[in-house]
Amino acid sequence: MRSFYGGARRTLPQDLPTSFIRRSWRQAVLKDGKIDGPAYELCLFAELRDRLRAGDIWVAGSRQYRAVEDQLISRPLFAAMKEAGPLPVAIPLDCARYLTQRRELLQGRLQAIAAKASQDRLEDVRFKGTSFKIAPLGAVTPETAEALADRLYRLVPRIRITDLLNEVAAWTGFSESFTHLRTELPAEDRRVVLTAVLADATNLGLTRMAEACTVASYKQLVWTTGWHLREETYGQALAKIVEAQQQHPLARYFGAGMASSSDGQNFPLAGRAESIGAVNPHKGSEPATGIYTHISDRYAPFHAKPISVSEGEAMHVLDGLLYHGADLEIAIHHTDGGGVSDHVFALCHLLGFRFAPRIPNLQDRRLHTFGGATQWPVLEPFIAGRIDEALIATHWDDVLRLATSVRTGTVSASLMLRRLGSYPRQNGLALALREIGRIERTLFTLDWLEDPALRRQATAELNKGESRNSLARAVCFHRLGRLHDRTYESRQHRASGLNLVVAAIILWNTVYLGRAVDTLRRQGEVIPDELLPHLAPLGWQHINLTGDYLWTPTVGAVPGGFRPLRGITGPVAA
Repeated sequence: MRSFYGGARRTLPQDLPTSFIRRSWRQAVLKDGKIDGPAYELCLFAELRDRLRAGDIWVAGSRQYRAVEDQLISRPLFAAMKEAGPLPVAIPLDCARYLTQRRELLQGRLQAIAAKASQDRLEDVRFKGTSFKIAPLGAVTPETAEALADRLYRLVPRIRITDLLNEVAAWTGFSESFTHLRTELPAEDRRVVLTAVLADATNLGLTRMAEACTVASYKQLVWTTGWHLREETYGQALAKIVEAQQQHPLARYFGAGMASSSDGQNFPLAGRAESIGAVNPHKGSEPATGIYTHISDRYAPFHAKPISVSEGEAMHVLDGLLYHGADLEIAIHHTDGGGVSDHVFALCHLLGFRFAPRIPNLQDRRLHTFGGATQWPVLEPFIAGRIDEALIATHWDDVLRLATSVRTGTVSASLMLRRLGSYPRQNGLALALREIGRIERTLFTLDWLEDPALRRQATAELNKGESRNSLARAVCFHRLGRLHDRTYESRQHRASGLNLVVAAIILWNTVYLGRAVDTLRRQGEVIPDELLPHLAPLGWQHINLTGDYLWTPTVGAVPGGFRPLRGITGPVAA
């Protein structure tokens, strides 16, 4: 095509290469045995685009369209790491051993589930011909728990958001993480830093924040934002709050600390954004941006990043699990249907996470087996085909190298999943990873059918994330929640500031709900432990999020820096 445009010819030669043209294009490109020029050109560039995305063709010097080979750990270095051992993966390094283990496990699980399904012994699951139905989960929150939550929140002190951040900073020291870019020293006045964080979180902006606060001018806020607020300092500050939340005695009732969930939340954009792909036709015609947030089972939101609403959420699932920086040991992770893909199933298994999403229309996700489907007649309608063991074996070293590269941070999980998940063309590594994902998704589906506790846990954890999103919406309220940021860095600051303030509110609520429980118990009231897991530290009715952003000189009004509970006249819990 370059030669054609550079010459004097006005018609394309008829001996052009056509082997790359897929069947869906042939009718448009080849008409009556002749090549249609405009259709051929369009097909050529469409195929070039797809192969660039897949990594079959790459651009020298490009960051986004580098060769997949160049984005992974080099082969000599990987060979040395493999020899020195152990690799940072959660599977056997020998492919034959891995396939034998998964084959035996999958065969046994298929046999067990098929037997239970044929005898109608799966709890709340009914198979009928070519379909099955899972009964909806019933509510498990007792009315006494709701009454207890209302009682406890009536005891929690009322507070300004500024004073709340100041108290949490005094407990955790998170404000000291916002160090100067050059001197690496914390800010002299933490209130100025916290005011700049609030400007990000509330979507107020520095200009209006300078008018609403009393501790800093616009120039001071701009200077502080430029020198102290960075992605890494936001991450370090968040980690301190998350760790305090995870270790609080009351938070231990919320969960074991080993489960998490993630979900995307859309925020409308101010102005036209169609030209930058910021419109998702499935979620309305208005331009928007997304923030993808990970939250632990103890309500600690430990990772947040801006994402485009025009791309899937699945590619961002592993980023939060791997690169959060907090002292967490996540073993099982839940998402809704937007976070599901076979590649995510595969990489989660390779890296030691159990991926347990809530998949809508589960019966439409076909199973895959190592043997013929006729062995399990009741499951046969739901089995799509066999696992391609040869493909996995062929690319096994590349699969291990990919997992090692992602785990060590050589390349981000989201970038590789974006490359490997390109459609319609995928390279061999992507196809091998898909086969591994099919094994893990099939095993997970069988567990989901058999275990109502797993279904209930996934729903409970996802509900925590959705409730957290409501709190985030309440915090980010200025300009009707419409974001004006155009650059990725600005949106990252907005997402990080919002998540940090939400995390601080959750920790503050946890501390004071715990103090309320302890105080009532000291006064002789019986509060059963089984009601405490139903509490949620996500309320904000007692927090003044709007108005003038004033700072009280002192923190608290009782020894230890804690505020008195409302309506308590007796001794307060220590």
